[in-house]
Amino acid sequence: MLHITSKKNYKMKRVLMYSLTFFALVFGVTGQAQKKMLTISKQQLKDKIAGGWAGKMIGVTYGAPHEFRFQQKINTDTMKWVPADVKGSIWQDDLYVQLSFLMAMDKYGMDAPTVKFQEMLAKAGYPLWCANMQARKNYFDGIYPPMSGNPKYSYRADDIDFQIEADYIGFMNPGMIQNIINTSNKIGHIMNYGDGVYGGIFLGSLYSAAFFETDINKIIETGLSSIPAESDYSRIVRDVIKLHKQYPDNWKAAWKELDDKWGDVDISGAGSVFNIDAKLNGAYIVMGLLYGDGNDYQTLEITTRCGQDADCNPSNSMAVMGVMKGFSKLPAEMQKAVNEVGDSIFINTTYSFNSAVESTYDYAIRLIKKNGGAINGDLISMPVQAFKPAKYENSFPKVVFDKKVNAFSKEDWNYKGNWNVYKEKSWDKKTEKDQSMFSNSKGDELVFSFEGTGVSIMGNWFKDGGKADVYIDEKLDRTIDTYYDYSNQQHANISIWHAFQLKPGKHVVRIVVKGEKNVNSLNSNIYITEAIIYKTADKKSDTYKFLFEK
Repeated sequence: MLHITSKKNYKMKRVLMYSLTFFALVFGVTGQAQKKMLTISKQQLKDKIAGGWAGKMIGVTYGAPHEFRFQQKINTDTMKWVPADVKGSIWQDDLYVQLSFLMAMDKYGMDAPTVKFQEMLAKAGYPLWCANMQARKNYFDGIYPPMSGNPKYSYRADDIDFQIEADYIGFMNPGMIQNIINTSNKIGHIMNYGDGVYGGIFLGSLYSAAFFETDINKIIETGLSSIPAESDYSRIVRDVIKLHKQYPDNWKAAWKELDDKWGDVDISGAGSVFNIDAKLNGAYIVMGLLYGDGNDYQTLEITTRCGQDADCNPSNSMAVMGVMKGFSKLPAEMQKAVNEVGDSIFINTTYSFNSAVESTYDYAIRLIKKNGGAINGDLISMPVQAFKPAKYENSFPKVVFDKKVNAFSKEDWNYKGNWNVYKEKSWDKKTEKDQSMFSNSKGDELVFSFEGTGVSIMGNWFKDGGKADVYIDEKLDRTIDTYYDYSNQQHANISIWHAFQLKPGKHVVRIVVKGEKNVNSLNSNIYITEAIIYKTADKKSDTYKFLFEK
């Protein structure tokens, strides 16, 4: 069983060394960091930025056929990727979503209010999922950053979203990790919180270090120094490092131990093998980088074979390789494939690969100058930037899944009024099944009793969704609006309300239909599919000792 110590003297030592960490990793010394400078040529800077964007394109298309096909098991498929597949990146959300943030910078400036970035995401004409989807819903419900990503209003606070969208921040901040932390705190809290934000900070810091370092272990240590040591994200990455040392030639053995410990730790995917959590998928990125041992194809394959979000993860690991090596040092067939689509516009954006590289380079130059750097001919120099790790946040402290309760269980749900069964038709329209209970009659209510410390009421966000008041233990928590019809998208069996950190014991949720609707909604229906119940692991439980004991 793996355990990571978190002793006070270690923590104090980290605090004293934060400002020196990056300098020490780059130069191999520990003194007078303020007097030293990082240097890079203009050509190298642009080449490494290009390598990062190309890595995203290569990795996402390599893993795309395997996305979520292997959950809590190792991918045993044959890898059939060919360089020409890179053209598929033009349609991938791993690229176009974060390019929306780059477009927001172009339109409103680098220091624009965070809500402008949320607005650009919310009003984009493409579908969204997971934490991004919740951030869009929150925008139209009048919930803005940083609360839009807060676990109070986002059941998906720890999801992977910001982790796969923070690349551009790292690409334009070579050696400037405090910039990455500051910008990530701003953008990341649009859709995430805690480990969900740390995923973006960690990845951004990997890129930042990779501009000046070629030792993967040192790059990873730099990334770790940018996030809180007490966070689960830091703990799982350190587990991977420890496992790599324990099984240097057997990544599958390392994967098995990692999965035994962390495979079920996912709030939004609780009760299933599906895991969209940032930290587990981030651990797979690190596993691919360590066991890939500098080989591009080996890094891609191992990251992909780890499973779960198997297109996003190799996209990130290959982007680290791309920044570290530079576009010109990637395999020739990869360079050729990217260049062939270099001027193709990523859907839903105004950017191509070539223009994204140019824009990111321009922003990098501006940021370097803003932070005390200088340009002399072709040489760029900048002072080593002191930094402190992001502050500690925990979205769901010691929360573990307990059970699910179907909405049709009469023993657990008490429906009052005119509730009916909503039947869902099959894709071919030939059959149908009971999908949820629903009502649109003002005053109708349901009561759900449970024992635990957390609960999520699941239902539908549909274009005919309405409003309801939700009470917890007879205290009004808030009014919910279940209307959703953005970018021709609706969502079934999704969290319509949740509450965590309740006192241990029995609780009662009461939902009262208001008979009111969003001005755009077709009706005022409230749909209920199930409840997911959570508990807090206590110090006597095996779960607590396994996952939470330091």
